[in-house]
Amino acid sequence: MKGNGDLRHEMIWALKNISFEVEPGEALGIVGRNGAGKSTLLKILSRITEPTSGRVELFGRVGSLLEVGTGFHPELTGRENVYLNGAILGMKRVEIAHKFDEIVAFSEIEKFIDTPVKWYSSGMYMRLAFAVAANFEPEILIVDEVLAVGDGPFQKKCLAKMGEISRGGRTVIFVSHNMSAIEALCNRVLWLVDGEIAERAETEKVVSDYVNTGVSVLTEKVWGDPSEAPGNELIKLHSAKLRSLTQQNSREISVGFPIELQFEFWNYQSGVDLSFTIHLLTVGGAHVFAASSGLKPRPRGLVRETIEIPANFLNDGMYTVTVQAAQGASAVLYDHPDVLVFEALDSSEWRGRWPGVVRPKLEWVSEDVSEDGAFHQ
Repeated sequence: MKGNGDLRHEMIWALKNISFEVEPGEALGIVGRNGAGKSTLLKILSRITEPTSGRVELFGRVGSLLEVGTGFHPELTGRENVYLNGAILGMKRVEIAHKFDEIVAFSEIEKFIDTPVKWYSSGMYMRLAFAVAANFEPEILIVDEVLAVGDGPFQKKCLAKMGEISRGGRTVIFVSHNMSAIEALCNRVLWLVDGEIAERAETEKVVSDYVNTGVSVLTEKVWGDPSEAPGNELIKLHSAKLRSLTQQNSREISVGFPIELQFEFWNYQSGVDLSFTIHLLTVGGAHVFAASSGLKPRPRGLVRETIEIPANFLNDGMYTVTVQAAQGASAVLYDHPDVLVFEALDSSEWRGRWPGVVRPKLEWVSEDVSEDGAFHQ
């Protein structure tokens, strides 16, 4: 930094005061905003970067997947890169040959295995790189956000493979912005903020704290002036409101009472069929449900749409609401993500969050079906 003719230097630590242990058979998730130090930490663990101070102790062979194409030579074919990576991991040629067919089958790129990888798409790179890293049976598997470039089915396949590795007594360290993937795989999570550990605990606790950080509740929004309202020349959103239908009409949203959502639109068209849809999501991005009003004619002018979420349906937690308006079968006229944000609270005697996205209260029927009401051993 330069000021008053002096040259001053400001030290910025990518990581500071980081200390943790990961046991065999454990799947550890690492979360944090961009720039928090996650990738730097993985590079240190993978021996790519040496720490300025401190040390890392690793017990066993490490397989790393940090960036798409890392460790691949672009001029070599997929086949040649499999053998190259195996050799780097210290495997003999006969061991690599034994695993080769399994790796290729997992990657699902058999047709291109003898093509130079410089012609691979990012998804093909990732498929082969993950197959190599996971199937050479490392004692420690380190995976960064690279799975995001893969398609949905292959991401699920990779998560299942990492779960299999963890259950087999080996260690997985996984960095992702996908909280659903973190929750599905990891039993413990580190949360990094500005290069330091902000929290370390079981997955559910850390993920909940992480996704709720900086999220503000918004249960009502009104645009009084159409010129400032979101939308277009065909339809604009006038207001969005949410309330709990308790006897006191409390602003607190309880899972034990119905929740009413109400939207008002300025409709500038006459004689058209419109449909309205809400999407309810957790703040972590999991899609809870979508509900549509159905396609029907709406009058020109101010249109009100009301929908009710029944009592004892949602789990406690933070949710966001997206609202859409569509004309005809598929033409979306308007889409407003996160128009409302609310927290559903459990006010019953039960303490603690139930597993799952929803927690419906279903009717149970108990019957005595023994003969004559008697129980016979």
